[in-house]
Parts: sequence; structure tokens; C-alpha cells
Amino acid sequence: MLTHSTRRWLAGLGVAGAFVAASASPAVAAPTPAEARAAQGFDLYANNIIIAPEGPEKWVSLYSLVEQPLTDYTVTVDRSAVSGFAEVQNPEGPGSCTETTTVITCTVKDQQDAGVQLLALTVLARDAAKAGQVGELRFTVTTPGAGTESFRSTITIGEGVDLVSEPFVELNGAPGATVKTPLSVGNTGEKTAKDVVLFYFGSYGLAPKQRYENCEYTEEDFDAYAFACKLDVTLASGDGAKLDSSFGFAIPGDTWAPSGHYGFATWLTPADWEAFRAEVPTAGELGEKGTDGVLKLEPVAKPKAFARSAQTDVNPSNNETLLRLEVQGDQQADVAANGASVSAAVGKTVPVKVGFTNNGPAAINAGGDQGLYTLAVVTLPKGTTAVEAPETCADAEGEFGEDSGKPGAAVYTCFVDHVLGKGKTAEFPFSLKVTDSGSLEGSIELIHGSPDENLAKDLVPSNDVAKILVNATGGTGGGDGGDGGSLPITGQSTGLIAGLGALLLAAGVGGYLVAKRRRTRFVA
Repeated sequence: MLTHSTRRWLAGLGVAGAFVAASASPAVAAPTPAEARAAQGFDLYANNIIIAPEGPEKWVSLYSLVEQPLTDYTVTVDRSAVSGFAEVQNPEGPGSCTETTTVITCTVKDQQDAGVQLLALTVLARDAAKAGQVGELRFTVTTPGAGTESFRSTITIGEGVDLVSEPFVELNGAPGATVKTPLSVGNTGEKTAKDVVLFYFGSYGLAPKQRYENCEYTEEDFDAYAFACKLDVTLASGDGAKLDSSFGFAIPGDTWAPSGHYGFATWLTPADWEAFRAEVPTAGELGEKGTDGVLKLEPVAKPKAFARSAQTDVNPSNNETLLRLEVQGDQQADVAANGASVSAAVGKTVPVKVGFTNNGPAAINAGGDQGLYTLAVVTLPKGTTAVEAPETCADAEGEFGEDSGKPGAAVYTCFVDHVLGKGKTAEFPFSLKVTDSGSLEGSIELIHGSPDENLAKDLVPSNDVAKILVNATGGTGGGDGGDGGSLPITGQSTGLIAGLGALLLAAGVGGYLVAKRRRTRFVA
């Protein structure tokens, strides 16, 4: 049931707390690579990495980019081109492996819980490795039914630097206000750092005040913001710099108040940024550049000479900043259910459009730790059958996300995957076949949730239920045409609870998520 925007948001949440884990542990879900070479029988993708002798271990993960995971396959990994400067350890994943000095061979048979990740290789720079050394891991995958394909992943030895930033920044302001945000970066490593990238991801209340020419942004049609800025700076050991005074966040005028919103900022070397954006879906979708001038860094200390080799952060755990915005004021929302009344002859199919309208003043489905998320429970009139249902509606008795847009249910749960501002309406169009005659009645009932996973109320609860009326003429239908009823507030179906939980998860930027990667080792 999750649309592209919702999937993008849920995936993007992992960026906020999982950057370190993503760069230093094997991923368990398929990335959205910036470029993935298509194969004839199936697609493969493996990430590139940059490592340094004094830096942490990293992972190269091999994926099959197919709808149906591979259950039987053999993978060979030729590490001869990198063995002189990088230690490529035994892989992680299902199956069993054997190895020689330069080649690893792993075989998987009848993997019942197969995923898209075929294996994950732990990689460390050797002590004698020198900045600038580059080589490729060569992967070859053979399957019984789809043939053989190959892919290459690049391992680069970079110069190690250590960027740092303040761990926490607290902001406050009212809806419509602009809050200055003096984010800063320093270099505590021994080597001079040349240029940095600031990557930010945060919820609706922390909208970028300006869109700069040297920054890339996601689209503006979503309930979260992400951007990356490439900044020219030279940071010698012990130096620091801060963003210029033009930088800040603009709190949208329709933000729910009081409430708290969260964001996450991390500083990266240019080389680390290129590796990062190839793997993280939200980072990969950046591309819309701003027009409001150039964002700059103002050095705190005088820059010195800098190195020319590609650089990597040897301690990425200390260059992240969690931002919390406390939105002050008193601004909530009234959401009203919109029913429908139609007429049709028995045996005919009639369009029926229901939904809800946000009467404001605050936006809903916009994040924040006290905001409002709304689901609609649509109970179709007895004597009608849904022959078409919206993609954002699922059988209330089924699995939320599994039954997207399927016809035939008696009760549906429907949701909106974007911010709904004042005066905006969510619409859910159904096509109902009339099977009984008479005055047939159903309902649409709104269920409001809050980020603490409890049910909530809007400003006017009395308009949260509306009727769905079908005046069916002709025929000899045997139905009673009575009230179809509605799903009760207590004892909702597991599908409804799961759906509400998915929406609340979408509000969870405040939970500073640290991804814990599942590791399943090969048995030698």
C-alpha cells in the first residue's frame, strides 16, 4: 500500500541515525545506486568504498537487483587486484565458502528466506597501504536458471582525516519564524582536510530558509527535507569553520504547535559523500539546485596547505549533529470527514468519492512529536461491492501494505502519504457495483493518531464521521439495505493498527535511529 513517497520517507528515516552504521557495516536492504550496470539475465550491484589505514573497517555488499530473490547461486570474488593494500575478509551471508589466496567462492543452495543481498565482505586497509592506491573486487555470480553475470567494485585507499561537529543543537521558534542555525565543523585529525559536504535530513518543521546554488535538494512535495551542500574550505589540524549567517531554517506557518521537530546533519569528505549518496536512497534523489546565492563556511582559524589525495573520515561517529526544534505556540487542526450520496440502478457500477478535509489552521501528516496523523475507515454500504479501490486504501481485515487497491473488501483503511495543509482535501475514489435495492448506507470514520502511538483527537471530533448513501433503484435485491456500520474505535483490525503504525513510523525522525545490521556468516 505504501506509495513511492512513503517508501522514500521511510527509507530516508534511516539516514538520520544510521549514517555511521551504513558506512561501517553491511546493509541488509537493497540500495538505490546512482548508477547500476544492467545485466542480461539479472542485475547486480556492489558499492565502492574508500578506506584508510587508521580508519574503521567497511563493507562491500553485493546485491541482486531483481524482483524475485535468487535462491540458488555461486559467487566468486577475485580480490587479487586489492590484496596488496586491503584485507578482504570472509564474507557474510547465507551458504558456505571456500577460499584461496586471492579468490573466495561461496555457494548457496535452496535459500528459503533469500533476500536481495548475496554477500557482504568486511574490508580493512593494510598498515602499509598508501593514499591513492586503487583496485577492483571482481564478482561473478552463476545461477542454474539465469546464467552468469559479473560486477566490479572499487576499493580506494584515501588519506585519513577526522571531521567533528557539535553533537546536539537545540532551536526554538513559533510557526512562521526563521531560526538561525550556526552549524560548524572542525578537524581534529593530524592531516589537513580539503573541502567538505554537509548532508542534512529532517522533518517538516525544519524547512531550509534558502536554497543555495552549491546545494542539492529533494523535491518540495513531501513532509521531510533533505539537502547536501558542497563547501570550499581548508581545515588544518585544530581548525574549525561555521556556516555563514545567512543559513537557517524557516518554520512553516502551518506547523502544529506546540510540538518538537528533529533533523540530522553530518559532515563528510567529498569522497565519502560520493560513496554515501550511491547507497542511501534519500541522498541519491538529491539533484534540484537552489538559486539563492552560495552558502559559505567562515574559517575560525587560518587555513594551511592541504593534501591532494582523496580523503576519508577515520572516525565518522563524531561528525554528526542532531537538531531539535521546539515549536512554540497554540495551533492545531480540525479534520472533517466527507461522505457521499449517489443513485444507481441495481446491477450498475457507480463512482463514489469519499475523503476528508483539513480545516486547519495547522497542517496534518507533517511530523512533529505532537502532530496529528489521520486514517479513514471506509465501511461500504451493504448491498454494494467494491470493483475498484484506491491504491491508498487496503482491506481493513488484511495486511496493511499487502492489499493495496484490491477490490472486494467490506471495510477499507485509507491514508494520505503527504502533508495536508489547511483547506486541502484527501479523496478516495471507489467504484461500487450495486447488488441490492433500497437506501443503502455506509460510513467514513476518521481515526487520528499521534507520534506516541496513541489515538488522538482533532479540534472538532463531532465531524469525524460522515455517511455514504447509495439510493439503489430497480431489481429485486434481498439485502436489508441497513446501516453497514463502522469499524469501532476499540478493537480495530490488525490491518488498521499496522497502517496507523506505518504512519507513526513516518513521524519518527525524533527517534535518533542507529541502524543495527543483521549479520549472518557463511559456514566455512
